[in-house]
Amino acid sequence: MQSGNVTTPFGQRRVSLALVKGQLDRGGPPPAHSVDKWKVFRDVAEARQRLGLQDRAIAVLDALLTFYPGNELKPDGSLVVFPSNAQLSLRAHGIAGTTLRRHLAALVEAGLIDRRDSPNGKRYARRSQAGDIENAFGFDLRPLVQRASELANLAQDVVREAQAFRRAKEALTICRRDIRKLLTAAMEEGADGDWSQIEESYITILARLPRAPGRQIVENVLDELELLRGEIINRLELLLKTQNTESNDNQNGRHIQNSNPDSITELEPRFRKDERAATRPTPNDRTLLQKAFPLAMVLKACPQIVDYGPGGAVANWRDLMSAAVVVRSMLGISPSAYQDACDAMGPENAAITLACMLERSGHIQSAGGYLRDLTSKTRRGEFSLGPVLMALLRSQGERPGAHDLDASA
Repeated sequence: MQSGNVTTPFGQRRVSLALVKGQLDRGGPPPAHSVDKWKVFRDVAEARQRLGLQDRAIAVLDALLTFYPGNELKPDGSLVVFPSNAQLSLRAHGIAGTTLRRHLAALVEAGLIDRRDSPNGKRYARRSQAGDIENAFGFDLRPLVQRASELANLAQDVVREAQAFRRAKEALTICRRDIRKLLTAAMEEGADGDWSQIEESYITILARLPRAPGRQIVENVLDELELLRGEIINRLELLLKTQNTESNDNQNGRHIQNSNPDSITELEPRFRKDERAATRPTPNDRTLLQKAFPLAMVLKACPQIVDYGPGGAVANWRDLMSAAVVVRSMLGISPSAYQDACDAMGPENAAITLACMLERSGHIQSAGGYLRDLTSKTRRGEFSLGPVLMALLRSQGERPGAHDLDASA
């Protein structure tokens, strides 16, 4: 059956029955409200891929709209523009005639414009004696007005999809970076575990990403990497808890915790030339023996550290020290620098120091060098955590500079 297509006077172009039906469906009464032609144009440009249009087709639509007087497509007037191909080509930045006709057909196929054919195939307008347009033949912009709401919703959906895609790619980048840092830290410290096998799994998952992945593929890979990151963190937490259990037994005599959450006591580090001969600090000592601060006070001053605790929570000192290991890797601090800090400050106060640095990470250029400097000051008795925590408690939301961590006794 050959009736599936019909011809028009415009160069005998073949038109599908579906296209004719679409034009007939839009041939009813004019739309009730006028619309801003450039707003509709922006919506079409945003949703061009959904509409199956190329950039050149958008340029042709832009040129067509310039032939309509005013910015409002008014339903009570003629919505037909009738430029010649030469005029259209000029306003479409010199597009070739064959290319122009192809993209005009694409706009018609997408249901954004309709053809209004004259008997001789030319585009023109017949005017009354008063100069008003009585009848015009060319391209009817009525579909843009009729579909304005649909096109706006389509453009918004495209924007939402693009935002979701961008967020997924950002999350994937962060997850990849976290896994790489965690694996590097585990390998550098010689932690027990088959980290090479885990690294191979990481590489295998990343290999599934094509050169130009879609959002669904990115989200699928992100899900797998997040599971892998969680597994790595769980393994490191178990190793850290084992190490902390052993070290805490040896350090209970040297590190005393203040269990009163309501008191805020600032105690500073003290080192004697012969620690083995020291029994208790005297009034003549330059500084006092260092202690850990109340956990409730630390978490109030440094709330960001909670996100890195086991399961996103810090319920005790062991959880805080586990979170500090993750933060150390994230900030790019070497295991040796952190171990030096633990030796000088004690593991609890070293964890507090990292929590404070996390709060000011945006103002610290080299976290590893900064921690080594604080460690040196601690050994000289020139660094105290008390003023740091008090400053953080007083400046919640004010974001002071990194030098606040440099407070001295």
